[in-house]
Amino acid sequence: MRAVVYKGEKEVAVEEVDEPEIEHPNDVVIDITTTCICGSDLHMYEGRTAAEPGIVFGHENMGIVSAVGDAVSDLEIGDRVVAPFNVACGFCENCENGYTGFCTNVNPGFAGGAYGYVAMGPYTGGQAEKLRIPYADFNALKLPDGDEHEESFSLLADIFPTGWHGTELANLKAGDSVAVFGAGPVGLMAAYSAKLKGASEIYVVDRVPSRLELAEEHCDAHAINFDEGDPVDQIIEEHGGEVDKGVDAVGYQALDPEQTSKGDDYAYDPAKENPAVVINSLIRVVRPTGELGIPGLYVPEDPNAPDEMAAQGRLGIDFGLLFEKGQALGTGQCNVKSYNRQLRDMIIEGRADPSWVVSHRVNLDQAPEMYERFDDREAEDGAFTKVLLEP
Repeated sequence: MRAVVYKGEKEVAVEEVDEPEIEHPNDVVIDITTTCICGSDLHMYEGRTAAEPGIVFGHENMGIVSAVGDAVSDLEIGDRVVAPFNVACGFCENCENGYTGFCTNVNPGFAGGAYGYVAMGPYTGGQAEKLRIPYADFNALKLPDGDEHEESFSLLADIFPTGWHGTELANLKAGDSVAVFGAGPVGLMAAYSAKLKGASEIYVVDRVPSRLELAEEHCDAHAINFDEGDPVDQIIEEHGGEVDKGVDAVGYQALDPEQTSKGDDYAYDPAKENPAVVINSLIRVVRPTGELGIPGLYVPEDPNAPDEMAAQGRLGIDFGLLFEKGQALGTGQCNVKSYNRQLRDMIIEGRADPSWVVSHRVNLDQAPEMYERFDDREAEDGAFTKVLLEP
């Protein structure tokens, strides 16, 4: 089958690889109908991880069941499903408590597994024509037959639940004000989730104009362009003080506003990074006893970090100010199964439609071009946000 294979820094190719097979009675195999390119894939694509050439990318996958293991009881050939990016067993202590992003059985020596991602276990990615789903009764979420809501349902694998997770980590309630740093796909979904939850005011911080326009249009957010000044000062001035909650949807590749200016290209430049800048900005902009949700990716090692401390995953966090303000924070990757069933039902009933974040839907063969363009962040024809591949 065809699949997107990592070749090395800033290079992927569509190549022939072996098709997946049933390896355990609890497995199913699906024919992929939609698979997504994620900002987390860019970390590997840009050489910012220990990923070795040969990995098949793709942790956001949906499709039609084409083969079923003998022990699978809830799925049949022909079922339409979406798979959380988390690979989870369903019966370890963390899974039983809802922390499926930190399953202790699927990836020995590490809490958590995922498809097609470095250090996340032996699970081949789904940017391909087929995918094996282990522990399928637990991991595959059934969808209505047909092709309705295809784009929205594909976002249930990661970014819609992850954006929602950011607001949950911050304990956002109706009526709260919130600052979301990052207007990439997860940041936009965090802002959209805040809107769905009834946030009173939403501020979205980024520097890519087309993405900020999406935040204004679809999330009723106040756009804060950090190329125009300190985003904390801008939010406090516009809001009239600090906000109740904050979400970091950027992670360790955050750009330092003091190092950027209008007219720069939008591709990440490690020389302009400050991995702690977003967390420290949130500490400053969130009120005393407020809460911070940090779903943005941070890593214990970064070979291309701007300094030696950051290369070891150590950041210069303003912990004294965090303590002084009595703030709380929540971190970690999303436990997709905690949210995807409810979000699916909101989509079915018309209560939510996150498909507006999709900017491109193309054939699998166009994946190398899409990776290159996504890495540039800004499209000539408008926002470049979420790319869906159709094998």
